[in-house]
Amino acid sequence: MAIIRLTKEFSFEMAHMLDHYDGLCSNMHGHSYRLFVTVAGEPDQNPQSPKQGMVMDFSILKKIVKEEIVDQLDHAMLISSTSEHAPLLRKMGGRIIEVDYQPTCENMVTRFAERIMKRLPQGVKLFSVKLHETATSFAEWYASDNI
Repeated sequence: MAIIRLTKEFSFEMAHMLDHYDGLCSNMHGHSYRLFVTVAGEPDQNPQSPKQGMVMDFSILKKIVKEEIVDQLDHAMLISSTSEHAPLLRKMGGRIIEVDYQPTCENMVTRFAERIMKRLPQGVKLFSVKLHETATSFAEWYASDNI
């Protein structure tokens, strides 16, 4: 049977800042992120299955990505927990999310892949994750590069 890839696109708004960075991204700023998640697998061949012909139900992929990423980060401020600004942001309140890494697009796409992989159904593999920070700038994670 053929291996088929499915891709689902998501979008969310989020702010971040890069602590001690030597450019403008050291300032608090936001992006309209676009996230593309691609999985791969063999379509179900059971003629009695309501999922016959599917690698996985798109609604299940949507649920996983929304719960693991979009619902948590949409309209939030992402900052390294070691940032000197973290205590002030905590006092300000709101959706402040502290992470144990510098919140670059590259680090985020790697963490997103780790979280999504843990939730995929048996027989479905994460193929790639692509995170657009702007319309023309993105980071990509491929399973084949990370084996």
